[in-house]
Amino acid sequence: MTDLFGINHLTLSTTHLDRLVTYYTELLGATLAFERAATAADPRFAVIDVGGDDHLMIVETATAATTGLDPLGRAGWGLRVGTYARLCEVRERILDAGWPAGPIETLPTQWTMTARDPDGRPVDVRAHRPRPGSPPPVG
Repeated sequence: MTDLFGINHLTLSTTHLDRLVTYYTELLGATLAFERAATAADPRFAVIDVGGDDHLMIVETATAATTGLDPLGRAGWGLRVGTYARLCEVRERILDAGWPAGPIETLPTQWTMTARDPDGRPVDVRAHRPRPGSPPPVG
């Protein structure tokens, strides 16, 4: 029996908080949960809801973000959308906004693409492929 429910949040650093929040909310469809101004003890940050109970915490720092890929040549983390059609829509929105997004690849259990956010950080965006005999996905 596990006491874990999933990943609560992932923290990203950025030198441009507003730009990164805009990218994840306007292009990828996340929702701003809250933002907190810098204090004497802590930097400015925003928390965005990426679905379910999962969040990205974006912290404004003076140091640029890490932009390398993982050992598999992927982002090392990712966000999920509901369907292949939605993945295509998200990819087009990213490209139309002038940000890079790779081609959609077909993996055994999902479709995936790797995009780069405004800091140059890679992010995989994926849609799970339907399993034989399962109902069609919603959204």
